Amino acid sequence: MTQDYWTTEISPTTFSKGFGLKELWQKKYLIWLFIKRDITVQFKQTIFGMGWYFISPLFTMFMYIVVFGRIAEIPTDDVPQPVFYLSGICLWEYFSECLTAVSGTFQTNAGLFGKVYFPRLVSPVSVVISKLFRFSLQLGTFVIVYLLAVFMWDKPLCPNWYLLFFPVLLLMIQSLALGLGLIVSSLTTKYRDLTNFFGVFVSLWMYATPIVYPLSYVTNPVLHRIMLLNPMTAIIETFKYGAYGAGEFSWTALGYSALIILALLFIGIAMFNRKQKFFIDTI
Repeated sequence: MTQDYWTTEISPTTFSKGFGLKELWQKKYLIWLFIKRDITVQFKQTIFGMGWYFISPLFTMFMYIVVFGRIAEIPTDDVPQPVFYLSGICLWEYFSECLTAVSGTFQTNAGLFGKVYFPRLVSPVSVVISKLFRFSLQLGTFVIVYLLAVFMWDKPLCPNWYLLFFPVLLLMIQSLALGLGLIVSSLTTKYRDLTNFFGVFVSLWMYATPIVYPLSYVTNPVLHRIMLLNPMTAIIETFKYGAYGAGEFSWTALGYSALIILALLFIGIAMFNRKQKFFIDTI
């Protein structure tokens, strides 16, 4: 009798196997290929190409200045309105785009997933990383506006050492988008109408985050505490506090956000790995 020797074994990912993270690391070259694909597709058949990455946040910034700054007259903690609004726009757009893209992983890649096997986490992870390209361009726009405000604004901006937390804040945003997106993606494979609800939820979530208004504007103590339950609140406020010395910084709020994000990431990966075994039968 001859004995068969297998070079590759495909088995369900479990907690004891690290939720497939080891296999994901082994296929890091595939993540790079997905990243190149996502970036290339974004520029095909476009008129302005990368110009949209600059036009979108600037147009949104001017709209916020007119609506919330001039008409509603919402204060910005004595920070120039372009700087205040653009800082929140850059972070929030990156988060919302990653969250929306990850939440549609199964629907977007249904054809590919049904034809060939590879670690399914490659797709959502590559999306989060590829979106960094657009975010870096928009962040560059913010830096230019920030420098212009330094030279043209009468009141000085006061960046401080808390700005060094920016890589950590960016990692928290990525983890939150990935974890929550994986949960939604796992649920929408069976319940398609949740996709419409989730789109509305993300839009409303922005207004529950201090993007168009400072957290100090919420003077009601009950509402203030509710606002801090939002994990994005501490992230946005920490960045603003480090960038121009305005806003509220709290180690407690930042630690709470980190714990919530870790829990959502753990649950999201677990649900995603469980659902990937059956999604072809339900999608």
